[in-house]
Amino acid sequence: MIIPTAQPFFFPGGETKCLLVHGFTGAPKEMRWMGEYLVDRGYTVLGIRLAGHATRPEDLQRTQWRDWLASVEDGWHLLGRATTPVFVIGLSMGGALALTFAARFPVKGVVAMATPYELPPDPRLPFLRWLHPLMPYVPKGDSDWVDPEPEKDHIHYPDYSTKAILELKGLLDEMQSVLHKVSAPTLLMHSRQDGGVDPGNMPKINKALGSEDKTMLWIENSGHVLTRDAAWEQVFKAADDFICRVNTS
Repeated sequence: MIIPTAQPFFFPGGETKCLLVHGFTGAPKEMRWMGEYLVDRGYTVLGIRLAGHATRPEDLQRTQWRDWLASVEDGWHLLGRATTPVFVIGLSMGGALALTFAARFPVKGVVAMATPYELPPDPRLPFLRWLHPLMPYVPKGDSDWVDPEPEKDHIHYPDYSTKAILELKGLLDEMQSVLHKVSAPTLLMHSRQDGGVDPGNMPKINKALGSEDKTMLWIENSGHVLTRDAAWEQVFKAADDFICRVNTS
């Protein structure tokens, strides 16, 4: 059963379509404000739910990174594939999925927000494949939200699944290996105050990207969840401006 208010969403609009992808342990709800903003600008919007998310933490234990990528592909097919312009927009791990997907499919453009290039160093990581049966979950770190109000009803699993962390590493390894194949215009956004994914990840992604049209935008006054924290209006406008520019270029 999907957690209440965490369902996927579809907002019909114009010819240009936006596929919205939430983050690791998160839910479609963290992309919903952005979806409402974009449909008001005339776009058709689909916010997907990644496999194993927004139900029970145990469900995430049974998924692989390829299942998450397949969730993105399912959304792509639901939107009509390459028959109309499709922009893939992702937050955190959703950004990594958007970039990996764009290396394989002819998307019109990519917006990747607060996206990791690699996992932070942790002495347990090389041994996690053997440790995860004994340590199935690890706690999350301290909150980095600037605005405490949207944090109150933010939906996410309370802990990290160690098996899912291994899958996330597999996804990031795959993303690194295909970034040079991404030719679509790309907008990267990251908060300088991000406490979930180190801001130093954005320049690494930008350097590895194959696209000739790539932009980095630094966001101030926000934590990791750019789509719901204090700077959301700046983030949404930047995405809309990017889509408009790419569509008219």
